[in-house]
Amino acid sequence: MRIFVLLPRVPYPLEKGDKLRAFNQVKELSKTNEIILCALNPVRKLDKQKSFSALQPYCRSINFIDIPFAGRLWNMMLALFSRRPIQTGYFYNHKAAKKIKALIRQYEPGHLYCQLVRTTEYLKDIPVKKTLDYQDVFSHGMKRRLDKSPFFMRQIFRMEYRRLQDYEKKVFDLFDNKTIISIPDRDLIPHNRNKEIVVIPNGVDYQFFKPRKTEIKFDLVFTGNMGYPPNVDAAVFLAKEIMPGVWKFKPDVRLLLAGASPDRKILALKSNKIRVTGWMDDIRDGYSSAKIFIAPMRIGTGLQNKLLEAMAMKIPSITTPLANDALQAKNGKEILVGETADELAGHILRLLNDDLLHEEIAVNGYEFVKNKYSWAKATEKLNRLINQTP
Repeated sequence: MRIFVLLPRVPYPLEKGDKLRAFNQVKELSKTNEIILCALNPVRKLDKQKSFSALQPYCRSINFIDIPFAGRLWNMMLALFSRRPIQTGYFYNHKAAKKIKALIRQYEPGHLYCQLVRTTEYLKDIPVKKTLDYQDVFSHGMKRRLDKSPFFMRQIFRMEYRRLQDYEKKVFDLFDNKTIISIPDRDLIPHNRNKEIVVIPNGVDYQFFKPRKTEIKFDLVFTGNMGYPPNVDAAVFLAKEIMPGVWKFKPDVRLLLAGASPDRKILALKSNKIRVTGWMDDIRDGYSSAKIFIAPMRIGTGLQNKLLEAMAMKIPSITTPLANDALQAKNGKEILVGETADELAGHILRLLNDDLLHEEIAVNGYEFVKNKYSWAKATEKLNRLINQTP
């Protein structure tokens, strides 16, 4: 089948979760389908040739549509004074809409695949069978950010939360198929038929993320896009609330915060015990340089790719109930789960002090992700859904 894939961002380089999901789904779908890729580009600095080269083996046609800053700002203002979520305005552009419709007329796809509610405005009224990948529940993620946001931003966040709820419910009925990343996310979609949403989990590239022996320079590592608010919150929580409980008993423990676009709050955490790397050419260097991986997520939704990758590299991992609800690893056997700073600090100390537990969690976690999370298996489920749509 010829599938028209619309993405809110160019899915390369792979420094964000939605890009990673899109890239691997396109790669797998291309094995039995013809892919017409259309990706919006709200980023000024993008190596388009490098991105094009990475995607070219999997697509018949690749189209990057720039969304200029002035246009984004104007459409956000229009959204603010309408009933649409501001982030749908951020990604919507009238010229882009014309180009997308022209591409659909040119290639006549048998199916449209739309990633995130941020792009649904472009495809919702086009009379072609279509699938929406919610991926995450944006409304619930916004709700979680409310309590931790500055006072002057809370009114905006509250308004965006309500609008996202209404919008997630509205677009449900405009698409033939709906997919999402996990069962907990599915159950939070504000629609009385949300059980119809098909769960398509993420996977791991096991040829790339695999165990390797390198010099251990750090005791702990946390990775991710360090400009993303849930990761910023987790990194600050880790450095300021969890680590003091570790340093009380082990003052020499060192922490690595690795990932692109570190927020100023993260840059401020640098010390002789905490290293902040920024972008890494090979994130595996970050994972493999530490004894333990930790993802102390308190806000956000969805399945954490960072956990899958660390566990695939056989690194014992620690997280919170929020992240493990989507992952569904067994606490105490495949992962260690804690909610408070004291609980998480205790898990860190246990793994640092108990070599047998360290090895047990590492091996069991590795087997768990290898058995449950596969891009090929997950995308085959998506492929069947798309191709069986009457």
